[in-house]
Amino acid sequence: MSRLKKRILARVFTRYPSLAEWASRKVAPLNIKDTPWTPFIRPLDSSTIALVTTAGVHMKGQRGFDMEDHDGDPTLRIIPGNAPSSELTITHDYYDHSDADRDINIVFPIDRLRELEAEGFIGGVAENHYGFMGHIEGAHLETLVNETAPQVAEMLKKEGVHAVVLTPG
Repeated sequence: MSRLKKRILARVFTRYPSLAEWASRKVAPLNIKDTPWTPFIRPLDSSTIALVTTAGVHMKGQRGFDMEDHDGDPTLRIIPGNAPSSELTITHDYYDHSDADRDINIVFPIDRLRELEAEGFIGGVAENHYGFMGHIEGAHLETLVNETAPQVAEMLKKEGVHAVVLTPG
């Protein structure tokens, strides 16, 4: 599917959500057994929080996500916690991100997270945040689930992150 066709479909699905819902029914859900769950009991005001997004967010100087591969791009982009929001951009053709292009906080609420830290509501903003491209299929899905996602989980642990806010695109 061409990039132009993907962009047109994204705009149509944004304008007509019922079509997007109909199209999503044709995609088989990913069934993961034994999904880990840990109740969050730590006080937020002493917790370090990270953002992980599938909205295709990355630093302007980083390589964009591969929009030519019809199975998506299972790689990650590390976004420094102190990066100005003005230095962030989006590479993703599968949703209409025109509003997020004007205010990245719509899909990657880094400025809101910093405000929560300044107010003492959270203990701190993580050293790094992580950007992915949503829409991963085929062999790339296995790469994402078995390699990239566990790699990010390990990095988050090493960086002392206590909780993650997940944002879709």
